[in-house]
Amino acid sequence: MQTGLKSAAQIQAMRECGKILASVYRDLKAYVHAGMSELEIDAWVEKEIIRHGAIATYKTAEVNFPNVICISVNDEIVHSVPTAYVLEVGDVVSFDLVITYKGMKTDSAFTMIVDEPPTGIKKHLINFTERSLYAGIDAIKGPVYTGDIGAAIEKVLNDGKLGIIRDLVGHGVGLEMHMDPEIPNYGRKGTGVLLKPGDTIAIEPMATLGGEKIITDTAGDGWTISTRDGSLAAHFEHTVLITEDGAEILTQL
Repeated sequence: MQTGLKSAAQIQAMRECGKILASVYRDLKAYVHAGMSELEIDAWVEKEIIRHGAIATYKTAEVNFPNVICISVNDEIVHSVPTAYVLEVGDVVSFDLVITYKGMKTDSAFTMIVDEPPTGIKKHLINFTERSLYAGIDAIKGPVYTGDIGAAIEKVLNDGKLGIIRDLVGHGVGLEMHMDPEIPNYGRKGTGVLLKPGDTIAIEPMATLGGEKIITDTAGDGWTISTRDGSLAAHFEHTVLITEDGAEILTQL
């Protein structure tokens, strides 16, 4: 199962799209501070997307999300709709963004702590979740099974004794935001779908300091997904191109 056959021009458009997304994130990390509302941040991101000549995929008919970026705070995992909530020092905040450029899409996410150096359990959560993302990417040496990626992610999260969000998965991306196949954050080597050079996927481990159970629509907005036990969550994601002998991270400067 391919993630959609793409021409060289389309893959190049995804490279350009990924660089734009990474540039927005670089500037976003410097912009975000305590005292800002989620809606203020969302408006800033929308202006940046437009400035780069891209499109906010979430607000297109394909998705119909109310805003341009998902902003998930503390026990919120993903898909959180920006609100008037004002960020506080020490908040654990995850940003998830998809943009479209020249008809192609890239998807990326990261987690940060607001105005506070990562320490203690928050640092542990963020470090191991991000490490698991790169372990999944490093498992790609050319053609690869989705189970190989999942197994690599799972090992790191288990080593960190973190809860693995199993009900939410990575996915193919490019021509559409969500495409086959699913990329679980757990698995067994040599199982699942065989990914081939030219495939583009979004790898996105999500982990918690507590359990693995989730609650949907926790904010009554039809979107927000949170941890059932109220534990802190983290989320990291890159769009990756499978190559003949490895992987190319498209959403990295």
